[in-house]
Amino acid sequence: MSSLTRLSLSDFRSYADALIAPGPGLVILTGENGAGKTNVLEAVSLLSPGRGLRGATLEEMARSDGPGTFAVAARLSPSPSGEGLVDIGTGTSSAAPERRQVRINGAPASANSLAEWLSVLWLTPAMDRLFLEGASGRRRFLDRLVLALVPGHAIHAARYEAAMRARNKLLGEGGARDEAWLAALEARMAEHGAAIVEARRQTAAALRERLAEAPEGPFARAALALAGGEEDLLPALEAGRARDAAAGRTLAGPHRTDLLVTHLGKNEPAERCSTGEQKALLLSIVLAHADLVAERAGRRPILLLDEVAAHLDPRRRAALFARLEAGGGQVWVTGTERSLFAGAAGSWWHVAEGRLTPD
Repeated sequence: MSSLTRLSLSDFRSYADALIAPGPGLVILTGENGAGKTNVLEAVSLLSPGRGLRGATLEEMARSDGPGTFAVAARLSPSPSGEGLVDIGTGTSSAAPERRQVRINGAPASANSLAEWLSVLWLTPAMDRLFLEGASGRRRFLDRLVLALVPGHAIHAARYEAAMRARNKLLGEGGARDEAWLAALEARMAEHGAAIVEARRQTAAALRERLAEAPEGPFARAALALAGGEEDLLPALEAGRARDAAAGRTLAGPHRTDLLVTHLGKNEPAERCSTGEQKALLLSIVLAHADLVAERAGRRPILLLDEVAAHLDPRRRAALFARLEAGGGQVWVTGTERSLFAGAAGSWWHVAEGRLTPD
């Protein structure tokens, strides 16, 4: 099991300097609204590829009255290879505040390489509308699920996006263009796009199987399907050049895939379910995914559940904590009141005015 044994923040969001030594199970953060609980979860989320659970810019993460830079450092124990402690750090420097830096055991590393050491998955109140808004949010959620099982997914996604941006720019220039370069970009998109599609397909299939086997319980049972973005990409790109040039963007490819979720008990699409049912569906997917990662990757992802208890009735809260305790692994949860976590065992921390205090 991978878990953080130490987390330190420097000039990150509301924290000038903070240190927390969490336990291996539930890490419970309580405090008033705006105290900085979600900031701690965001810091943990930055120990994986991507822009974290808020999708914020580096400038936004730096403390407003600080030097304009920030640092997040953590100790991971044990490492996925079983070799002992691993130190992971990320942040910015005064020399290049616009560029994120990553270090693993003191050595410079890429952000994408973080996926080899740690898997992090989160649910936040902002995701309550995941099934009601555009496909991009569901696609990011899907890719986070994929990344925990296929660490190389982030590299394929980054290279696909880079090739697509270059292709869009070339198509937008009009007039005479370098056809050989355009063909090379499309071939690169097709290569990395195929890897993206296959990783998503395998992850969705494995999750479908695990969710179908799940017993009836207090959480909704979900079925997953993928829609769009699975074309034979190279001919689609070649045939769509004029259309894409007119649109100013690429209209075919895995960047247009959508994740479709169905409530099995009601046989209803998630977007037609109540807010509570949608939250339960997300929890069902996340918990099944954590079990799947633990089984296949030999490590359980760290879960970040922001204000999740406030949206559950007492029966479902008790069932959630029991499920999390039985599954093992480290789970960070936040709430405004201690009573929301009655009966839950873990390490408790009170958050107030940029400080973390053992509670």
